Amino acid sequence: MNRIFDKRYIAELIGTFALVFCGTGAIIINDITNGSVTHVGIAITFGLIVTAMIYTFGNLSGAHINPAISIAFSFTKAFKKRLLLGYIIAQLVGAILASLILSFLFTDHESLGATMPFGSWQQTFILEIILTYFLMLAIVFVSQNADLNKFTGLVVGGTVMLEAMFAGPITGASMNPARSIGPAVVSGNLTLLWVYIAAPIVGAILASITYNLLNNNK
Repeated sequence: MNRIFDKRYIAELIGTFALVFCGTGAIIINDITNGSVTHVGIAITFGLIVTAMIYTFGNLSGAHINPAISIAFSFTKAFKKRLLLGYIIAQLVGAILASLILSFLFTDHESLGATMPFGSWQQTFILEIILTYFLMLAIVFVSQNADLNKFTGLVVGGTVMLEAMFAGPITGASMNPARSIGPAVVSGNLTLLWVYIAAPIVGAILASITYNLLNNNK
């Protein structure tokens, strides 16, 4: 029972809930208010909530709030593999709960901020791999550097904001399977969801491999 209610899992659930609630909430509100939030505002919202959650829960769980990041961290020495399944379950529960509440609050919104490709799935797949690769690089290199880790929230939040700013109109700039699964499952918009699950995982793992290679060569 203690393992189920491990504080790290609770932190991941709340952190991912906050990410999806605020981030996709900004998309929904932008849609129903004819663009009052703006694309830039949505990107800033995602960046700021990630920053806030890292500084809130970083000391408890590492504030992964992203299954792809947790999976990628399991390829390094910075994360205990036995925690991986619990992290992923907590993140997915948090994301789905957030989307359920948004669905209750905004009953007429069809997609609930689900990520959908603007162009081909191949284009989105490659972009999501690259976006998540850079995101994971920023996370692992900064968080695992004793001289820099106090800036992790700012660097990671800034990276999320940057990537959402320029790639959001094309891919939705998910970089996070939970962020895509939550609104997709609740709204029923499951088209090409697999792209937003597989591509971030591939990108994040490649970044962990890069980190391990560069660290081994020191």
